[in-house]
Amino acid sequence: MFLSYHNAGAGYSIIYPEGWTRNGTTDATSFVSKNNVIRIVISPLAAPTPASLTAELTQLKQSNPTLAFSSPTQVQLKSGPAVKATYTTLSAPNPVTGKTVLLIVDRYELSHGSKRVTVDLGTAKGVDNVDAYKRIINSLTFQ
Repeated sequence: MFLSYHNAGAGYSIIYPEGWTRNGTTDATSFVSKNNVIRIVISPLAAPTPASLTAELTQLKQSNPTLAFSSPTQVQLKSGPAVKATYTTLSAPNPVTGKTVLLIVDRYELSHGSKRVTVDLGTAKGVDNVDAYKRIINSLTFQ
């Protein structure tokens, strides 16, 4: 079951799985359940390109050496054109067991007006969220 989230301040709507915890602000919202995450960030940046997403992920890798990513590509979503890259990284250690898991994250970047919208859809390796995450990213609409 999915619920709808409307962020009037940022001007978008998206669905998310029932039971996930929502946190954040108008410009940075996340939905989390264990090692699964949906993160939406609104920023006043120029329209994304494969080169700009490569630069962002390269910079992120400097502070997170476990990060590895694929070359970004242009994709078409229901809400419009986007740039997509997939990256992997280790999770933070579990507070009880100390174990980490490999996370796989699909990052989508879109332009809406004078804003850049970044959507990360992440899950632990081996968990099949492909169909659900396709449904979620294609539910993104702008007001």
